[in-house]
Amino acid sequence: MVNPLAGADHQIAGWFHAHLSQAFVNLLRVFSEPGSAQLIGVVLFLAVIFFVWKRAWTALVTMIVAVPGGMLLNELLKLAVHRHRPFLDGWFVDWSGYSFASGHTIGATLLYGQLLLFLLPLMKSKRWQRLSILSAAMLVMLVGFSRIALGAHYLSDVIAAIFLGVLWLMICALLLKPMRRALVAPVAIAVEQPRPATAATVEGRASARPLSPIS
Repeated sequence: MVNPLAGADHQIAGWFHAHLSQAFVNLLRVFSEPGSAQLIGVVLFLAVIFFVWKRAWTALVTMIVAVPGGMLLNELLKLAVHRHRPFLDGWFVDWSGYSFASGHTIGATLLYGQLLLFLLPLMKSKRWQRLSILSAAMLVMLVGFSRIALGAHYLSDVIAAIFLGVLWLMICALLLKPMRRALVAPVAIAVEQPRPATAATVEGRASARPLSPIS
């Protein structure tokens, strides 16, 4: 498979590799943390507890399918593509496995993207919606940048991870839409059911009584 970004991949990776310092590496590791498996696992655990407590079963299924499901598919993609990382030797290297696509980046895209999809309908203000979208996008890009600068991934690995993450969220939203309808429909039918005839008769009689004249 031809990579149109091959030249940019190697140039960017080489430039960052030549300019890494201890302080820069420490900063980049902090930027990588929001996409780490440990932090994503903690957030998922808390989200599962919350959804079970609220009995939000649709949200629970969506979260599990979207985030861990998407990350598992990415691991299978890594095995299929079999692309080696830019750098595997060095005092700053703390990774293993294959490069395409970036696991940290797709994990951040899936987690914060799905949380954003949960929160946006609850926000009344357009300003808060735009701020939330911008914050999630900046967080994902920061994670992706850190993985490129550290030499763990190429630029194309990060771009592919963001694209595949967004695509998987869209697929999950479409596939789970019938499930949401199935859960919402009985509630809507119950709300729209007509009132008992006795109640309607009592109300009709009360409204039909003539008003007594005021003396």
